[in-house]
Amino acid sequence: MNSANMLAEAFERVGEAVHAAAEGLSADDLNARLDDGANSISWLIWHLTRIQDDHIAGVASTGQVWLTEGWADRFGLPFDETATGYGHSADEVAAVRVDSADLLLGYYDAVHEQTLAFVRGLDGRALDRIVDEAWSPPVTLGVRLISVIAEDLQHAGQAAFVRGVRERA
Repeated sequence: MNSANMLAEAFERVGEAVHAAAEGLSADDLNARLDDGANSISWLIWHLTRIQDDHIAGVASTGQVWLTEGWADRFGLPFDETATGYGHSADEVAAVRVDSADLLLGYYDAVHEQTLAFVRGLDGRALDRIVDEAWSPPVTLGVRLISVIAEDLQHAGQAAFVRGVRERA
């Protein structure tokens, strides 16, 4: 298996986890928080998708799906349209509310498609390209993509946990 196929497989697994965490849920379940300081499924999936969208657009030199395909308008969140959820307060987390899993997963799927189109075109040499010199050592494309996958899986797992708690209640 080449590196492009391995990355595509990893992102496919993220997609499976995201869909398993959100499909079929009501707005009440998507937006529920286990306590006032906890993240909702809506926020977790929106945030992981925004980070993936932001980071992939940055390394692929494309526009963010959030902005180019009108998702920011469809969600209508009370933040600057470039917000990704990084550093959100509990009140900002509470402000991420969706009416349906279709909206949340529609945005995720659009970002997922753009991600797969990008990673499937990579070769091993491309993964060594420096994409962020603000860190020591500088961040390569390969490290950036692994970071996105790791964060996505972490947040998808958190969303699955919240779903499980809600289903057992």
